[in-house]
Amino acid sequence: MASAELAKVNELLAAIDLSAGTLEDRRAVMSSFGQLAPEGVSVTPVDAGGVPAEWVVAPEADADRVLLYLHGGGYCMGSLDSHRRLVGHLSTQAKARVLNVDYRLAPEHPFPAAVDDAVAAFRWLLGEGLTADRIAIAGDSAGGGLTLATLLALRDAGDPMPAAGVPLSPWADLEGTGESVRTKAEVDLMVRADRLKESADWYANGADLRQPHVSPLHGDYRGLPPLLIQVGDAEILLDDATRVAAIAEAAGVETTLEVWDDMPHVFQAFTGLLPEADQAVARIGEWLRTRIP
Repeated sequence: MASAELAKVNELLAAIDLSAGTLEDRRAVMSSFGQLAPEGVSVTPVDAGGVPAEWVVAPEADADRVLLYLHGGGYCMGSLDSHRRLVGHLSTQAKARVLNVDYRLAPEHPFPAAVDDAVAAFRWLLGEGLTADRIAIAGDSAGGGLTLATLLALRDAGDPMPAAGVPLSPWADLEGTGESVRTKAEVDLMVRADRLKESADWYANGADLRQPHVSPLHGDYRGLPPLLIQVGDAEILLDDATRVAAIAEAAGVETTLEVWDDMPHVFQAFTGLLPEADQAVARIGEWLRTRIP
């Protein structure tokens, strides 16, 4: 049974309309979500190989353990501001430095801009002296799909593989063919199928929606690092996560799928408000510490 605090979180979600107004209006609303880093966490802007980013570092973070984080927002919203609080908690729990990446957004910068920026940021980390086995990549929603697309792009280009990937509620199928797009529509308080289609059209900009770097659901996962996939069962992207997990596992990838009962889309963002979010972020941190000892 979900915690009593879930009702309050659902009230907050019901009061926020990320579908209203212009795209700039929606971007402003989303960027206001998580601007403040947790107490004691430092934030330092950096140019990550031509990509704007920031180091978000908890006091106990190991300098030699790095998480590259890719925010959500349907490839057309989201920012360093919107996810600073979440990545600060991830830094604390994983005892890792987090590189929060401000990749380019559609429709101004459609595919493959986001993938190119994520790959560039990873290669910049290598150029800074880190080895691939000291780096993990994580992201939520579109950033979860981008996490998978980045792993595929790195593998396809012959780059060394990072130690792990952590897609949270990944948007992996831009065609929206999952059953949960329909069956969970009434309970998902954050994501709407029509807005997903709009974002998919802006991002793909005519590219094939089944191209694996666009929709990593269609990727060949052989050779990818271990994956930890978390998703709530009250969101329309549930089937994106479960199908990716099945495909990755069939390809021989060490895959851990966690479906959290009654949880909304990217519930991990509600750390400090929702016990399940605290537990999920702690679980991510523990898992990453085992992959990057």
